[in-house]
Amino acid sequence: MTATKTYICLRRVMAVACLLTLSSHLSALHADDVRKPAEQIADNSFFDPTRKEKEVERYEFGVEYRIEAGYVQHNQWSRSELTYPDMYLHGARIGATFTFLLPMHFGLQTGLLYTLVYGRNDQHWRSMSAVSTQEEYIRHRVLEHNLTIPLRAYYTVPLWRELNLFFYTGPQLHIGLAEKDYMSPHLSGETETWLKSKGLPVEPYDRMVDEIVRANIQYGVGGGLEWDRYRLQSGYDFGLNNLLRHPSSDLYRHMWEWGWYVSFSYRF
Repeated sequence: MTATKTYICLRRVMAVACLLTLSSHLSALHADDVRKPAEQIADNSFFDPTRKEKEVERYEFGVEYRIEAGYVQHNQWSRSELTYPDMYLHGARIGATFTFLLPMHFGLQTGLLYTLVYGRNDQHWRSMSAVSTQEEYIRHRVLEHNLTIPLRAYYTVPLWRELNLFFYTGPQLHIGLAEKDYMSPHLSGETETWLKSKGLPVEPYDRMVDEIVRANIQYGVGGGLEWDRYRLQSGYDFGLNNLLRHPSSDLYRHMWEWGWYVSFSYRF
């Protein structure tokens, strides 16, 4: 009987010990859950394939510096009976620009560009000699130098990675440095005398000296593509002011110069 009681007591002691051990383990697990940081709790939405993170655009002010070079084509045309012939001038320009970056993909650009263009055209005249049957004309070969100061508003459209599409509009100022007309007359004596009596030049001279104003105000539109630091752009500029110094004369009424260009630029 004593042995039986002893056995029962041992079983009770073992049961109590097991309960105490289990209770201590449960308390420890509960304490670990309480101490676990919130970041370690799994978020099932992270594995949702339809979930899209909303990108937050950042707008930063700054300045971009670029060098630019390209091809230009100017068109001189007039409304006059006895003035310069309409002609296209072809050439190149090179210079530097800087752009002020603004929020919402906008920017303002200015800079300084040098342009050199050349054109040739024949201006035909009716012969003043009754016995002359030759074709009479003056061959104009014009070499023009000018500086350009643009003031343009840019808007950029991101396409893919570092590929952007951009548009611009705004005025620019052409400052004429020289416009030499290397004239070659093929005229009879009577015709040449008549042209001189009308005050028309028949020998090489610089048009900028006393006939054409140096300030050509234009308004342009254009755009292009940008990849990383490189830009390919093109645009057209419309002349706004009359370039002739004496537009009231019967011989010289109006003359404008418009232009088209395509250029390549690199950002530092």
